[in-house]
Amino acid sequence: MIDLVSAGFFLMAALALLGSPGPAIAALLAIGRQHGLTSGLRFYFGLQIGLAVAAAAAAAGLMSLIATIPLAMMVMTVAAALYLVWLSWKIALAPVGADLSAARRAASPTVVGGIVLGLTNPKAYIAFASLFAAYRLSQDGALDMQAKWALCVFVMIVVDIFWLWLGVVLGKVRLEPSSERLLNICFGLVILATAVLSLAELAAA
Repeated sequence: MIDLVSAGFFLMAALALLGSPGPAIAALLAIGRQHGLTSGLRFYFGLQIGLAVAAAAAAAGLMSLIATIPLAMMVMTVAAALYLVWLSWKIALAPVGADLSAARRAASPTVVGGIVLGLTNPKAYIAFASLFAAYRLSQDGALDMQAKWALCVFVMIVVDIFWLWLGVVLGKVRLEPSSERLLNICFGLVILATAVLSLAELAAA
């Protein structure tokens, strides 16, 4: 039996943690603005797959196990940070103005790109670990983890499609090339900040 009151509090906490700005949201906004809804959905679906796997790993305690192996944790953190740095560079330097239409045709976002970001997003692992540890929805351990995983997946599906749609709306706003470049740089910096923080936490550990 699921405790509905606890589930309600868990849902609100999940909305706050998983809906707050981070690399995935910055990427969804940037991709929605640059590539539109149809192309952006490919990245979105891949992101949901990656995040669902990450949530399952956190629920199963795999992240806690990896954390006990310093070398494995270091390799995972560095690999994730390098990918985030690359992604921030791609988004910050994305074409603007007249070059944007050609760029949309030349390089559309992919499902694989979304999966990789979902699996390497350090903010997501921290959020999942915090949520799963802070709430208990059922006395049945298996049901408790399954319910928390399902609620996290539901929140991510709803929240992330909103951010992708908002990016599409931003793409319809006519901006000067300099303003477009500034917006891209802001998106890139959000992602870069996550990479820097993850490396800083590794160095402090």
